[in-house]
Amino acid sequence: MALHFSVDEFSERQARTRRAMEAAGLDGIVLFRQESMYYLTGYDTSGYTMFQGMYFGADGRMALLTRSADRLQSAMTSVLEDIRIWTDREGASPGDDLRDLLADCGCAGKRLGLEYHAYGLTAQRGKMVDAALDGFCETEDASDLVRIVRLIKSEAELAYVRKAGELCDAAWHVANTKTQPGVFLGEVYGEMMHTIMAGGGDPSASRWPMGAGEEAMMVRYHTGKETVAAQDQVQHEFAAAYRHYHACAMSVVVTGTPTAEQRSMFTAASDALKACKEVLRAGKTVGELFEAHRSTLQAAGLGHAALNACGYTLGISYPPTWMDWPMIWADHPDVLQPGMVFFLHMILLDDRTGLTMSLGDTSIVTDGNCEPVTHAPDALVVN
Repeated sequence: MALHFSVDEFSERQARTRRAMEAAGLDGIVLFRQESMYYLTGYDTSGYTMFQGMYFGADGRMALLTRSADRLQSAMTSVLEDIRIWTDREGASPGDDLRDLLADCGCAGKRLGLEYHAYGLTAQRGKMVDAALDGFCETEDASDLVRIVRLIKSEAELAYVRKAGELCDAAWHVANTKTQPGVFLGEVYGEMMHTIMAGGGDPSASRWPMGAGEEAMMVRYHTGKETVAAQDQVQHEFAAAYRHYHACAMSVVVTGTPTAEQRSMFTAASDALKACKEVLRAGKTVGELFEAHRSTLQAAGLGHAALNACGYTLGISYPPTWMDWPMIWADHPDVLQPGMVFFLHMILLDDRTGLTMSLGDTSIVTDGNCEPVTHAPDALVVN
């Protein structure tokens, strides 16, 4: 088996998840997120874009329903033993196959949680599952059950987060040195990606937002790369992944002579990031993190350019996004605990001046000072 963790590690994760199911009064859960399957069993595939589901019972029983294309991969990458195949065919309704699997696992009439919040479980597929299970068992939305268990990382997981951080910092060095006037940003993107892949990493779960000039105001990926001008602003937001564990970074490179506004924006972003890191420790809340961001940027006179969220948790992620919950926004009540991982990003988009500035990196929550795994520059990068 191509396992990236020990069998004992998976057993501990499964035990934590069973305790969460017991607390929720569930007899089992049907999982559709690839992150959940990877976390509990090691199962690693991109096949979640087609229909598949995994049953995990309160008694520890597990069974996977997938397609023939993943028959071997699911066995080779996981601790799963009960693997079943639904047949590709016109008019196929794999929800019925899922119900048959659950019947074999003794789930008729039982109370099951369903992991509805999954990119592979489209609205159409969700309706199919609901129709197949109607009258068969009692169901409820349990989308957050495994997600919450995954929030606190083990030491084995944190080792992968730190490795992702090393790769991310190496790519950051490329971004900060290769973003020069006259350079096509596609070349910078390619060299950054090469650095991560050559270092043993994985492609990140999201495409990287990267833009120059006016396009630097976009903080989402867009097609069509720009060439860096002699006087320019270049937005970099990216991540490295190692065994699907992510570490992220964000900053702006300025070419030519920075304006006074750009320097003051960088100072404000840097101060806000430092303020958030002071709060990023066990016992604080996610809402307190956001307030550190909000108050610092407001005091700098840049509240109008700030966003309504300033980061999110990181961990295992598959495409289409590396973002995980909770998001950092106002009054969020979740309490920080050791072993959580957060990407803090201070983003300023000032449509009054057409200028942008950002600064963000990734840290592990501890009982004391947070542990950075990527390292934002102390000064504005000017090339």
